[in-house]
Amino acid sequence: MTSSKQREPYLSDLSDARWALMEPTLTALRAERQKTSLNLGGKVTDLREVMNAILFLNRTGVPWRYLPHDFPPHTTVFGYFSS
Repeated sequence: MTSSKQREPYLSDLSDARWALMEPTLTALRAERQKTSLNLGGKVTDLREVMNAILFLNRTGVPWRYLPHDFPPHTTVFGYFSS
């Protein structure tokens, strides 16, 4: 796992092979989003953790606000989900 703080994996987490397929697309999406952002110097979110959070929500069906605390904030995850 590439995130700065380690956590116990969820069953819905991406495998390394699947992440390798998705990373270039998500990195390009982030670059496009940053072109129109205010660049206020906020914390850069781990894109793999964003995808893991989306997969967790999809698999469990919990509401966005009930996303566990070891994932990025639900507002950040929803922002990527809705783009």
